Amino acid sequence: MYNDLHCRAVAILKEMYGETASFREGQYEAIEATMNNRRTLIVQKTGWGKSLVYFICCKLLKEESAGVTIVVSPLLALMDNQREAAERIGLRCGVLNSTIDKDTKSLFLSSLEQGKLDLVFITPEGVFKEDFQRVLPNMHVGLFVIDEAHCISDWGHDFRLEYGRLYRVISALPGNVRLLGTTATANDRVVEDLKKQFGDSVFISRGSLLRDNLYIQILKMPDRASRYAWMVENIPKLEGSGIVYCLTARDCDYVADYLGKNGISAEAYYSGKRDAEESLGCFQRNEIKVLVATIKLGMGYDKGDVAFVIHYQMPQNIVSYYQQIGRAGRNIPRAYTFLMTGQEDEDIIDYFIRTAFPTEKELREVRSIVTENDGIKANGLSRYINARKARTDKALNFLEHDGYLYYENGYHSTPKTFVYEGDFYEKIRQLRYSEMRQMQELLTITSCYNRFIINSLDDNTGKNCGFCANCSGKKFPDRPEQRELEKAQRYLDSLQMTISPRKKWPAIEGFVLSNKSIRPCIDEGICLCKYGDPGYGMLVKQGKYPYPTRFSDELVGKSAEILEPILNEKHIGYVTDVPSLRSNLVKDFTERLAKRLGIQYVEVLKKSPADQQKTMENSSFQCKNALDSFSIPDDAIIPERLLLVDDIVDSKWTLTVCGYLLMENGCEEVFPYALADSSQRED
Repeated sequence: MYNDLHCRAVAILKEMYGETASFREGQYEAIEATMNNRRTLIVQKTGWGKSLVYFICCKLLKEESAGVTIVVSPLLALMDNQREAAERIGLRCGVLNSTIDKDTKSLFLSSLEQGKLDLVFITPEGVFKEDFQRVLPNMHVGLFVIDEAHCISDWGHDFRLEYGRLYRVISALPGNVRLLGTTATANDRVVEDLKKQFGDSVFISRGSLLRDNLYIQILKMPDRASRYAWMVENIPKLEGSGIVYCLTARDCDYVADYLGKNGISAEAYYSGKRDAEESLGCFQRNEIKVLVATIKLGMGYDKGDVAFVIHYQMPQNIVSYYQQIGRAGRNIPRAYTFLMTGQEDEDIIDYFIRTAFPTEKELREVRSIVTENDGIKANGLSRYINARKARTDKALNFLEHDGYLYYENGYHSTPKTFVYEGDFYEKIRQLRYSEMRQMQELLTITSCYNRFIINSLDDNTGKNCGFCANCSGKKFPDRPEQRELEKAQRYLDSLQMTISPRKKWPAIEGFVLSNKSIRPCIDEGICLCKYGDPGYGMLVKQGKYPYPTRFSDELVGKSAEILEPILNEKHIGYVTDVPSLRSNLVKDFTERLAKRLGIQYVEVLKKSPADQQKTMENSSFQCKNALDSFSIPDDAIIPERLLLVDDIVDSKWTLTVCGYLLMENGCEEVFPYALADSSQRED
């Protein structure tokens, strides 16, 4: 039936890339295996052309009217990227993800049922949405593709629950539906796991992972100022455009801002950023020099002319690192990559590893709440359990994945007896720590970086690359010049964070204002620094721990310098503190600040015994605890305009509630100020 398959595949390849195009080693064999109803797994290096395989298979299926190709893909950016490529060879494509509106989605699903589409990109979450499951039985599916298939495996570096559920789809596929999985980062353990899920007869296309056109240099720079300075000094020396990877969204914003202030066009890109796709479009069109991104821009992103990749911090593991440097040099002869390491790296990575799985307590509490409140929505959990939404959402996902809950217009419990997989989670956790140690080893080796990386992925076929810094010598300086270093430090010292007060009361049992707007509301305020960061952040930490002592005169002076013009503009002549029953640390600081500013210190707020606010994990509990903790005495004299001072801000509920109480009792304006922000924000 397929004796002319090679000729047809070559014709499509030339339609895509021109008459001189030819298949890379292993590409046609993967196409042939897939088209002959073999379950196929491709494990090939970044830039090899894994998407080409399913594009050509899709085109062949279209010619035979043999059904639609469904591609499960993890990234929105990757979907748009690949859709454009597919449409260039005449494939009718659709994208089903969270960015499309209800009407567009309805038309899309109707087109699928009627066989009007050749290729569909969908997120793993989308596969299990009720509306897609409803039309799936009516679709003629010819090929089911799982892009970034390592995500299915429990042992994969990037295992995702929504991907893990795809085993149900794999096991339920009819024998006449072709199955293809693709990845660049599956070691032996993951490949064996995938073989079990795909079936013992799976055809595996596995080649060398060596990318010998990538220059790699390690830059040991513990402080942020050195890294900022090095980038400003050296990015202009690099041709083309490139990516800077950061572990947190906050760092993406700061790095992009600093590069921009120094004449290097840069945009930040991470989950939740309002204009993220616009920034990505600018980068795709080479309208900016640098895209500063979290791992949101990792797997599968295909921009052939990415000329450099810089890691602002150490990635969690070798496979993530390989994925990310693999964005560079795909269609150009050479590309440059730089791995910076900082003192905060291990703390951030350790946080991600420790919080990867829900605790037994979290799972039992969430299931109990769902059982007692049948049909509850995710947002409704916060009034019953003192946990952050990210934690309760994770618990819901695990419980649903393991069959203890199901969702049908709300969450419902199943009769399944709960068993906590603690030993299994601990094995994976220890594997993640082992991967981190492997990443740390990379920083110290004197042999070929590229070879070490692919050996870590169980590819022992590679030779020395001859191009990395260890093979050919360092091509860029290890340290920035002192002038740039001092300029970067001044920038970091000048950074201030905005305190945006809460605008709406949360749902609190028995609270009459639940879900209503907060009126009156305090001003938007200022926070001096991020808690624990080098510079002022470390000074704040030293003032509080290991036990409260006294905030330094330097913090008083810097705070006065920032606040003086603001208070003059707002005609604020009084200051008060958020009181504490545990120490006079904030009161002492506020009194000294008042003296430095030449304004009057007043005691207005009263603190009652209550749990520490830092033990409260979500808005409902944080707000209720603040409301229970603070009050204003009947005989208090409240100024019309007031500066409100605290040492640490996290949820902003303490400042919001205290400010609300002050304004409810006659104050016309409250300006909040805090020394440090301790909130968590990552992608």
